[in-house]
Amino acid sequence: MRLGLLFDHDYDARAHARIGHADGLQFARAGFDLFSFPSNAALVGFDLERFAHRQAGRARREGWAGVVSHDEQFGALAAALVAERAGLPGAAPRAIVMCQHKLAMRRLLDEVCPEANVGYEPLACGYGDPIPEGLAYPRFVKPVKAAFSVLARAVPDRASLQAHTRFGRRELWVIRHLVEPFERVARRLVPEAGTAHRMLLEEVVHAPQYNLDGFVHEGKLHVLGMVDALMYPGAQAFQRWEFPSRLPAAVIERAGAVAARFLEAAGYRQGFFNMEFFHDPASDRLAVIEFNPRLASQFGDFYRRVLGVDPHRMAIALAAGADPWSVPRVAPAARVAASLVWRAFDPDAVPAMPGARRQARLTAALPGAALHLYPHRGRALARDFKWMGNTRYGVLNLGAPDAATLSRDAALAARLLGWPNAPYAGAAGERAARNADFTPALGNAD
Repeated sequence: MRLGLLFDHDYDARAHARIGHADGLQFARAGFDLFSFPSNAALVGFDLERFAHRQAGRARREGWAGVVSHDEQFGALAAALVAERAGLPGAAPRAIVMCQHKLAMRRLLDEVCPEANVGYEPLACGYGDPIPEGLAYPRFVKPVKAAFSVLARAVPDRASLQAHTRFGRRELWVIRHLVEPFERVARRLVPEAGTAHRMLLEEVVHAPQYNLDGFVHEGKLHVLGMVDALMYPGAQAFQRWEFPSRLPAAVIERAGAVAARFLEAAGYRQGFFNMEFFHDPASDRLAVIEFNPRLASQFGDFYRRVLGVDPHRMAIALAAGADPWSVPRVAPAARVAASLVWRAFDPDAVPAMPGARRQARLTAALPGAALHLYPHRGRALARDFKWMGNTRYGVLNLGAPDAATLSRDAALAARLLGWPNAPYAGAAGERAARNADFTPALGNAD
């Protein structure tokens, strides 16, 4: 079987290399790495419609059985366009736009599930223009189209919002080239949504964050599981994710019902999804942050490690028109898993990347560890701090028999890499200590 893989990097590239070798699949790859030079030079002049047209022709010539992408910026929409034009199974391109255009998503959520929405309004000015008077603060501001929490943050007052939306020429060039390929497709498919070249203001919510993972097959929603998100103390930045979730089953069921109503209304009938949301344990309020119409690749190996289900394999089956539950399970290797994120909040305090010797020691000590490095320097580093207030320089996925072992392995990994034990520092570390003997009950992924 031959499949197209679009914008296939990081977690996806590793998973697909493993699957292709084990299953004897053939992959046809296309697309560039947005975070790697010179690959990302392809952003200059990139047109999503032309790209999809070329890949659809290639799919017909080469006999692709399906097309897969879990990339949020361009890949998910590109795969839907290719599938539509090549007559392959896949999500409707309009449904992808309805999820990724954050203002359109909010408006649709207001119609079908208003109790799970937050207060919102488009920012009525262009980048760098004077911020309108009379807005209420604090507000959470983010782009109508973006990924990886870029330019998303809470602002306490008008001056902070004004500073956050002022960009230099280089920054504006990057922003416009990141958004314009999506904008051209969105104008054609969902013209009523309005431009994606703007910012969105939202109500600030103070509550823990979670991720609901699952897929839709032939219009029916299936839940894989729930992942808990923990933040760096005093910052709007993810510190680590943990699986399985500690959320009560009743809340997980409610989240699944919200996802089902929204995705059905959006016309999303085929594909993986990830719903980010808040849940306030005091008020029991559930509030949607966003819908991602693709697999959350960073969490893919959680389900394989802990439940024995392989979401990347399941996504390939789904793209080829098969039932994802037909994919054989493997023996679970852990009972808990986490994705640990190292960040620096001072541009002068970014640690060195570990060399080959340190990485080899990590692999020898923790054979199941999956390390991803993000070395940023110069303008890229400066842009990280301007747009996000920090820089992410490493992510490590681990599995363990219990929470206490996971915490100890994380500390060992930090020492071997020559990094601080940042993913377990502060409040998140205190939670780990309190729950060191806690192993969540594992639900059935079906």
